[in-house]
Amino acid sequence: MRADNVATEPRFTGFSWLRMFFLGSVLIVTPVLGLAAPAQAHNYLIASTPEAGSTLTELPERFSITTNEALLDISGDGTGFAMQVSDNAGLFYGDGCLIVDGSSMGTPAALGEAGTYLVRWQIISADGHPISDEFEFEWQPTDALTASVGSSVAPNCGRAPLDNGSVAETANLADVLWVVGILASVVAGVLVTFWVFGRKKRPQAGKTD
Repeated sequence: MRADNVATEPRFTGFSWLRMFFLGSVLIVTPVLGLAAPAQAHNYLIASTPEAGSTLTELPERFSITTNEALLDISGDGTGFAMQVSDNAGLFYGDGCLIVDGSSMGTPAALGEAGTYLVRWQIISADGHPISDEFEFEWQPTDALTASVGSSVAPNCGRAPLDNGSVAETANLADVLWVVGILASVVAGVLVTFWVFGRKKRPQAGKTD
């Protein structure tokens, strides 16, 4: 008695293909997301001079902020960075010149009459993202100091003036590369899925008695 050769092939329904596509995409994309997440973490503020909400009685050498990791100053001249100090009347103080040093940024300190002041700052995070924030403090000098003269125009260290410290939301290279990486991973997942699950099983030779 002889058994005919039987060629067996996998049978896949539309639902099976969808399930395999999903599985392959997850297997490929998950590691990429795991690697990309840490790179997308922004710098965050850990200290400032003066402290937010504090009362300043003596003028420091400079106003500064410090973040959790090094800032991204590619140009070396503080392009994309800013620190502005203004009073309740909207007048600005200082020359807008910056010192970016590691994880800190500062500007020479200058203030007018006693009162409430606003500090607005902008940095380029280590991941390439622009980050901005602001905080207030009280200025109550204990000694007789000569008040600086405020300006209605935001200073920018001799460069073109900023738009009152506002930050323009711009796309950056880190975002673009991250999105491209995800899309490439999905495509790879599809190809792997079809290659692994779409291969036909080879015919198996039957036995002859």
